Amino acid sequence: MSALEARLGHVFRDRDLLQRALTHASANAAASNERLEFLGDRVLGLVIAEKLHTEYPNDPEGLLALKLNALVRKDACAAAAEAAGLAEHLILANSESASGGRKKAVILAGACEAVIAALYLDGGMDAARSFIDRYWAGMAASLNKDMRDAKTALQEWAQSGPMKSAPVYSLLRRDGPDHAPRFVVEVSIGKEPPEKGEGSSKREAEQAAAGAMLKRLGQLPA
Repeated sequence: MSALEARLGHVFRDRDLLQRALTHASANAAASNERLEFLGDRVLGLVIAEKLHTEYPNDPEGLLALKLNALVRKDACAAAAEAAGLAEHLILANSESASGGRKKAVILAGACEAVIAALYLDGGMDAARSFIDRYWAGMAASLNKDMRDAKTALQEWAQSGPMKSAPVYSLLRRDGPDHAPRFVVEVSIGKEPPEKGEGSSKREAEQAAAGAMLKRLGQLPA
């Protein structure tokens, strides 16, 4: 716990609170981190919204909302959890652990939000904000000026261009076990050569394919 507390930047007065934040429902449904996850999601949203409001004084509400969504979504929380080393400390049922639970984005994201709540309850907003500032700094710095995702950007380009046709996505194959699938998707637009993308979900693979197409066309969002 001491090593984890060092990465979190906070020494807990109530370590049971931290233990609960790391407990997945598969291990103990009655004492899982789900209630803390609910609170942590709101704390994270407030801290990120405050940060964006301060750092982007000229952004309209709509663009601030897009940036907020990019920083509080599951993938962002899972990335922060991995950076903080939460995976090795997760308390999971043996079956969940054996099926790759420590690498599942949904479990990592939930634990990350629960840990934020535990920091908030044990050390106040300053403790939660310090953790968020540390593990979200890179993601916040890499926000695009154009916050459209690749599929949206490709859709808009395709329908506004000379072809006036929508992208068509085709699932080429699905590999790997159920707990760690790999999808390969192809996207095509009219007579343009198709592009492929891979991901751990069909949506992720579609985004990757759209990004590859945008890159070849020189239309990547700025």
